Amino acid sequence: MCGICGFTGEGDRALLTRMSATLTHRGPDDAGYYQDGEVSLAIRRLAIVDLETGGQPIANEDDSLWVVFNGEIYNHLELRHSLLARGHRFRTHHSDTETIVHAYEEYGDRWPEAARANGMFGLALWDRQHRRLLLYRDRIGKKPLFWCQVGRDLVFGSEIKALLAHPRVSRELDFAALYHYFSLKNLSAPHTAFREIKQLLPGHYLIWENGQVDIRPYWRLDFSQPLTDITPEEAARHLLALLDDAVRLRMACDAPYGAYLSGGVDSSSVVALMCRHQTQPVISFSLGYDEEPQGQFVGKSLDIEFARLMSKRLATEHHEYILSPQEFAGELPQVLQAFDEPFSGTISTFFLSILIHRHVKVALSGDGADELFGSYLPHRLSWPLHHFLELQKQGKSGWQSLSEPERLLLRPFDTPEQFAFLQSLASPDQARWRMQLAVFGEEDKHRLLSPAFLDQVGDADTYRYYRQLLSQTTARDPLNTTLEIDQREVLPNQVLPFIDRLSMAHSIEVRSPYLDYRIIEFANRLPGDFKIRQGVNKYVHKLAMRGLVPEDLLQRPKEGFVQPIYAWMDTCLAPWVKESLAPERLRRHGFLVPGCVEKLLGEHYSGTVNHSARLWNLLCFQTWFEAVAKDKG
Repeated sequence: MCGICGFTGEGDRALLTRMSATLTHRGPDDAGYYQDGEVSLAIRRLAIVDLETGGQPIANEDDSLWVVFNGEIYNHLELRHSLLARGHRFRTHHSDTETIVHAYEEYGDRWPEAARANGMFGLALWDRQHRRLLLYRDRIGKKPLFWCQVGRDLVFGSEIKALLAHPRVSRELDFAALYHYFSLKNLSAPHTAFREIKQLLPGHYLIWENGQVDIRPYWRLDFSQPLTDITPEEAARHLLALLDDAVRLRMACDAPYGAYLSGGVDSSSVVALMCRHQTQPVISFSLGYDEEPQGQFVGKSLDIEFARLMSKRLATEHHEYILSPQEFAGELPQVLQAFDEPFSGTISTFFLSILIHRHVKVALSGDGADELFGSYLPHRLSWPLHHFLELQKQGKSGWQSLSEPERLLLRPFDTPEQFAFLQSLASPDQARWRMQLAVFGEEDKHRLLSPAFLDQVGDADTYRYYRQLLSQTTARDPLNTTLEIDQREVLPNQVLPFIDRLSMAHSIEVRSPYLDYRIIEFANRLPGDFKIRQGVNKYVHKLAMRGLVPEDLLQRPKEGFVQPIYAWMDTCLAPWVKESLAPERLRRHGFLVPGCVEKLLGEHYSGTVNHSARLWNLLCFQTWFEAVAKDKG
């Protein structure tokens, strides 16, 4: 796991060193450089595999190919054996990085798929003979990679801050991309907060040649070929075998490793499988809070109890980090600096990584299971909304008109109150009901954002963005369509960024077995009713974990790896929220209408309307601007 950066054109070692220095947190163990007058490459290394001979940049036999690599190729030993058999010669003991240059030699541009490279990566490969620079990002987007074309040259890096260290890269903000943040909580690739800086999409590679940029896919999400001849039980057995092998592969490293243990099914399943593959106790880590969560986060207080219970059952070496509201608020600027962009999703990983850093360099996690097997509110709504619309066509639009079997079709929205919620959302257009779940809707944003901001936005429209996502889907049932949208948007643009940035801020590599491409491809061929069945989330996944994870944990309601910020905003952090969103602070950029923000604050703290998600979204935007963007634009 590392940080990479570089540029084409005339060499400048001082500039390359400055860019590299911005990524020291991603690779504190070593630095490496390559320059030849046409291309400059830099690497900050976090040494995980082949500690002695695995330094970068790494070249092929005749030094005609050079690579800098952020990530891991988990099946690199298998690839190495295959490449050796084909006549390739290796210099390192067992570096996974070295397999990349030889796989490119053997298979060409589409080597990740042709070689079935199993891993996570953002990398740059310089083909000196053909004067081509290629950038690659892994299939699902676990590792980031940003780029910017300046004239005929290319600048790239693992984080935006590395590109901003280059004097030719514009600091101008991308207001259209920022516009979507206020609905989605994040920026969406390929766009970033900065107009000229782009993010390479998952499963794509970029070719810079003769001063021109060409971007192509080497892998795509595909839900179009559902399995029709498999039972849930058969699917569960195959899933367990795949996950067990994915965990085994991700335990192979030359540095100390452990695991997240949040008290949920996903992380507990990973830790239980880790216990199968080693005799020493697994080192596990959990996050707790020193104030009792209130409101919708009351269930979070049970997380650490379930984690302790699983640690005891699995005999792990367990460590806990207890987070206070004051620490949370005080560190928020550092969190937003880690992203380089506004972000109002989960940020708990930042704090738990402080603890993990004291013990290990690598941590396995349960991330990805929700997006594959169904857990979030849009996932839980998919089948009930589908059935509601079908019943509506039959003239059954009221709760009292439904029979008991018909009501069961709407589970878990099968109470009069939840039925009313379905009625409020019901639309055959998923983009429309997804926008009703957004932080701010289109009309809301036009009241919230200043005329000066909106003048820069152009014709950006988040509803239309959802329509574009829907037009790309290949799924054939309501739930799989929703999951495909989230694998295209939420997973690579929100979930995976917080895992990567907030762990790497403390030099921790996170490995996610559920995001093994073999599991993704298998899960995406399973019918939607294997994933959520009669209101049971992740049905086939829980079926696979029976006997591995205790039944009481399998039946536990989903809590999610989130922080109880909304509860804190209503109590001990209320003064901080109001001060951060005070009119004089907002006027520093002039992007928000102070009167609209004051109205939201007034309604929220008077108890008239719950604006927790909106205030958190605005708070993160304001903190980002003051910590990162105030000198940009």
